[in-house]
Amino acid sequence: MERFQKLALAALISVLLLLVVGAIVRVTGSGLGCPDWPTCWGKLIPPTSVEQVDFDRIDLEKFRRKAERHGRDPTALTRESLREEFDPMHTWVEYINRLCSMPVGFLTLALMIASFRQRVGRRLVRWMSVAAFVIVLVNADLGRRVVLSGLKPGVITLHMALAILLLCILVYVSWGGGDNPLRRALSGTRARMTWFVGFAVFVLTVAEGVMGAQVRELTDEFARDLGLEARSEWTATLENSAVYLAHRSFSWLIVAGSLVFLVFAHKSLAGGMGWLEKVIGILVGALMVMGLVLSQVGVLPVVQVLHVGAAALLVTVLFFWLLATRPQGT
Repeated sequence: MERFQKLALAALISVLLLLVVGAIVRVTGSGLGCPDWPTCWGKLIPPTSVEQVDFDRIDLEKFRRKAERHGRDPTALTRESLREEFDPMHTWVEYINRLCSMPVGFLTLALMIASFRQRVGRRLVRWMSVAAFVIVLVNADLGRRVVLSGLKPGVITLHMALAILLLCILVYVSWGGGDNPLRRALSGTRARMTWFVGFAVFVLTVAEGVMGAQVRELTDEFARDLGLEARSEWTATLENSAVYLAHRSFSWLIVAGSLVFLVFAHKSLAGGMGWLEKVIGILVGALMVMGLVLSQVGVLPVVQVLHVGAAALLVTVLFFWLLATRPQGT
């Protein structure tokens, strides 16, 4: 693997890690652990105890406006109530999330600069590298708006959609940035059908990810209105949501499509299924099990985080499969 590809792969891994850490922020209810931006409770290094916060220097009106966006009575917010609500765990979970975003920025910037040293024949790789850095900047601004808007639902979904697009771009750069990109040929009468079924599974998985972000918006509302302790009640409430029902139905389409895809791939690839197909099968199976746990047992925090991580990894592997595997002669 060339140095440029290693840099692209490092950027890709940093984005996957950030998605997992972001999920931890969501399930722990730490999204506003740092209520201000870019500082956290007015400090560059966040406090570890309430005694370290100078509440006399807090801009109380800003906090009240944010509380109003959360549906709270802003007049009930005082310096004393802020002192009681301060949670060091939430503060540091959100701060670590911010720290994990820094390597993404540095690595995509380095990737963009390095792409201009690539050969002329790799113009698309160069422009995709530029696009990756631009998306990181846009998503960083969206992240800021998420905090300032009080976790506004539409902004959160767009934030996730751009993250999925960034994953795909970095997969392409990682794959196409070398002299000998991995190429695998599908042969036989079902070669084209195999590729198109794989493409359909990819599209369904992306759509499922966007709907999953909307479902997580609903659970954010439950956490705010019912409290994190009422997780056992969330599933029953979700049953009344059209987005949740569509999300659950799409999961069955992905399972069915994946089974057809794996059978076709086994017959169309020389030597049968390779490591890519096996990883796809394992990820789809794991996601199905986790989905059943979330719907039948309860919205468990650990399962939520694993679900997000596995879904992001599935999108990554599926897109790589589409790039590296083509019907013979195309």
